[in-house]
Amino acid sequence: MARLTLTEQAQEIIRMAEESGVQSNFLFLTTFKRYQVQLNILTELEKAMKEEGYVAEKEYVKGRKNLYESPYVRSYNSTTDSANKTVQTLMRIIKDFSVGEQEDAEDPLMKILNGQQSL
Repeated sequence: MARLTLTEQAQEIIRMAEESGVQSNFLFLTTFKRYQVQLNILTELEKAMKEEGYVAEKEYVKGRKNLYESPYVRSYNSTTDSANKTVQTLMRIIKDFSVGEQEDAEDPLMKILNGQQSL
């Protein structure tokens, strides 16, 4: 199986949302926007780690040096975990809020959430 780039993954999520009819769903839109921000943060952190390395050096009072994990690595790992959870949420929204499955119910809240009706 070919590995998708982050941009291709985002495009695939949009395609799935369009197929399910949730591309204008408020929850989908706000969550997808958050996911895009997380992807941008990850890209910037990757650049910083490549430029500055994965290990940082700290010098103590008496001149002793100590190596430790770069703060970028911790931020990267944390953001990756958050992005993975955000994708899970997006997939749940796509699955649970599909317009085709909701048409029979005529739920007004679902229509508003899916962008089919205004307040």
